Amino acid sequence: MKQHYSIFSLIKHSLAGHHGWKPAWREPEPKSGYDVIIIGAGGHGLATSYYLAKEHGIKNIAVLERGWLGGGNTGRNTTVIRSDYLWDESSAIYNHSVRLYETLSQELNYNLMFSQRGLIFLAHTEHDMEEIQRRNNAIRMNDIDSEILTPKQIKKLVPHLNLNCHYPVKGALLQQRAGTARHDAVAWGFARAADELGVDIIQNCQVTGFQIAGGRIRGVETSRGNMTCERLGCVVAGHSSVMADMAGVRLPIESFPLQAFVSEPLKPILHHVLMSNSIHIYLSQSDKGEIVIGAGTDSYNSYSQQGGFDSIEHTVESLLELMPIFSRLRLMRQWAGIVDITPDRSPIISDTHIEGLFFNCGWGTGGFKATPGSGHIFANSIANGKLHPIAEPFSLKRFTSGALIDETAAAAAAH
Repeated sequence: MKQHYSIFSLIKHSLAGHHGWKPAWREPEPKSGYDVIIIGAGGHGLATSYYLAKEHGIKNIAVLERGWLGGGNTGRNTTVIRSDYLWDESSAIYNHSVRLYETLSQELNYNLMFSQRGLIFLAHTEHDMEEIQRRNNAIRMNDIDSEILTPKQIKKLVPHLNLNCHYPVKGALLQQRAGTARHDAVAWGFARAADELGVDIIQNCQVTGFQIAGGRIRGVETSRGNMTCERLGCVVAGHSSVMADMAGVRLPIESFPLQAFVSEPLKPILHHVLMSNSIHIYLSQSDKGEIVIGAGTDSYNSYSQQGGFDSIEHTVESLLELMPIFSRLRLMRQWAGIVDITPDRSPIISDTHIEGLFFNCGWGTGGFKATPGSGHIFANSIANGKLHPIAEPFSLKRFTSGALIDETAAAAAAH
């Protein structure tokens, strides 16, 4: 029976010592066959399974995860949510996601701690100013909130910002509807909701091969046995090219470690997400008071979830350029995720030459912000056997047709 979360259920269970809570999702044994299999129990994979069950009535679904639920990039990012991208195709998918985020806590009955605190994208050169002005015009034409800020307006919003740093701040692009959410909660919320709809979430289940016959997908081989399926969606971020290679599909993806870290907690001091492409840093303050700090990828291809110290040094240098007040701040922990980067810094949402096999990858540093939107249109594509209109521009065909969606500037850290 569905377990409803509310202030009343919290009071009820607190009086009983919190011993009556049911597990948020089941631990089912794998079945021999499913209608749809999703590989990857991160935010995108779980969202895909949820929308497949909720909106398309497909209940015989398995989500396979080689580790633990949300243990990949979903739990290793800096939680930024925004839709201030240049091209119409990008605006469509990222703003679709922001709109879903705005009501997602209520829909999932799970507090995602979604905070639309606004994002300030700094410009430091005349070229930067031209870029954000062009992007501002494009964004507004797509009916997405956006405005240009002067240095004086920026200083009012972020009093401790060093406007006269090595690369003086000349202006900024503000998206007020942008913000942050709790990354773990997004995965847990979708997992709980998908499980209630009958989706089997199978952890510690590594996919070791694909069963392909007659030009179509027939199933997968896993560490917990073989499973048949009619359709399969692969959503494994940085390891997508590895999975694709098993199926004989070549993806134009490079995988890099992307590091981030958090500081000791502080009293509220930073009320927006702050991002700089030229200085190469982005930061925000969590609800616990920690300063969440990220920058660019490491300079080498790798599947390591640690990264190198040179990247940390560069990031701290950038942090102190913009916010000298943090010079005595102590860092608490560091981590890295494996980002999957395409040549045009835009995602891949595509079918393949193998009937019934779909890939959702290439999000680079932008995966978390797109979670519900990506899952929603990917579920539609899998259910209908053809790409959703929002997904069509992001198919693999663009790499042969030349219709690339170049978001290098807006991607900020994915280069």
